[in-house]
Amino acid sequence: MDEKFKQLTALGAADFAHINGTLIDHLKGTRDILASWSASQTLQDAGLYHAAYGTAGFEEQMVSANQRENIGKIIGVQAEEIVYQYCACDRDSFWPQLGLVENPKFRNRFTQETYPLNLGLLKDFCELTVANELEIVMASSDFVTKHGRGLLKLFTRMAPLLSYGANSAVTRVLG
Repeated sequence: MDEKFKQLTALGAADFAHINGTLIDHLKGTRDILASWSASQTLQDAGLYHAAYGTAGFEEQMVSANQRENIGKIIGVQAEEIVYQYCACDRDSFWPQLGLVENPKFRNRFTQETYPLNLGLLKDFCELTVANELEIVMASSDFVTKHGRGLLKLFTRMAPLLSYGANSAVTRVLG
């Protein structure tokens, strides 16, 4: 993990500002939350790099999405796939479907394509989403005031796709 963290630093994650400090602190915090839920090493690695290509909520990119192969060499192809889908998500289109539509259609904000995620990737996506948002929630009362109620509603709908650890954290932090 230390080597992956060093590579993340070399990509400039420490230079980016984030809601509660630096992006690298947020990425590490997200990874640590996933680790506390006993997430797979693959998902923890995805958590560490989850904003590599920018996200719908954090537009700045450490690297462009055309460098996917390089990120895959650092964290593994499966973790990179989670990262890519997380970064590519059109949240305004996808999040409202979660827990309400049997096979939600993922809209890729980079390519404008629409497609379903397989169940494993969907679960990883949801778990990463919860870890990411809770990392911010736990550090910012302003964020909780502004987004807490909506996140609780979203995470409650996601509950069947989440691990016990994630569901427990949602209840503890937002419930």
